[in-house]
Amino acid sequence: MKKMGTLVALLLAFALMAPGCVRNGEPDPLPDNPTSGDKVLVWSDEFNVNGLPDAGKWSYDTEGNATGWGNNEAQYYTSARLENAEVKDGFLHITARKESYQDHDYTSARLVTRLKGDWLYGRIEVKAKLPDGRGMWPAIWMLSTDWAYGGWPASGEIDIMENVGYNPYVIVASAHTETYNHVIGTQKNATINVPTCYSDFHVYALEWEVTEYRVYVDDILYFTFKNEGTGYKVWPFDKRFHLLLNVAVGGNWGGAQGIDNTIFPREMVVDYVRVYQKK
Repeated sequence: MKKMGTLVALLLAFALMAPGCVRNGEPDPLPDNPTSGDKVLVWSDEFNVNGLPDAGKWSYDTEGNATGWGNNEAQYYTSARLENAEVKDGFLHITARKESYQDHDYTSARLVTRLKGDWLYGRIEVKAKLPDGRGMWPAIWMLSTDWAYGGWPASGEIDIMENVGYNPYVIVASAHTETYNHVIGTQKNATINVPTCYSDFHVYALEWEVTEYRVYVDDILYFTFKNEGTGYKVWPFDKRFHLLLNVAVGGNWGGAQGIDNTIFPREMVVDYVRVYQKK
């Protein structure tokens, strides 16, 4: 029995050293040169330093608060406010709150990597747990950094993950361009059902190439948008883009069935963001 106990202890020690395991509640550090297929890590945030998000990697979008961001959203996106965007214990928390603030009834945060993380092609991964409840509208998405083809939607939008609380567990990926967008009813999108999106972390990923981009949940492909070779009106995705993480409240889509004021606060929790590009 003593030998068996020693063997079990050794096996346990090896298991704890295996990549991806968790020790004492902390994730393993990234290897020195992590890869994803034929790509190498070029940008990441593991959220290992408590406090406000890293100012060298993230900024805050606030300029659309007065107009509801074009979607009649109800929240006020704040800047550098721990109540709405805080890193603690290895996770980023983007929190929507019911409170009076700057003539709005709700607050939240919209974090962007613009001019701090901008990429043309690659794999973008965000491991996150989503907020539930009617009126919630979390999103992981990308916009053009330079708007080379003009204002929205001409320069494009890539939606990696959207969910509206009144339609639980349904994850949506979309493409918006001058030819294909929701304003004229031609948007291209797809959905996937993720029954544990509110209780568990999942990896929401974009694989973006010259000929197409693909969107995954936990490496399950559920949306592909093709470059038709007809120019920027269909494919403006040949310029650099940046990442956005936000939790909206209400709005034309998120608030289509109202807002449940009993649910607040609600938060999207992000474990990591990682960006890979070809070696």
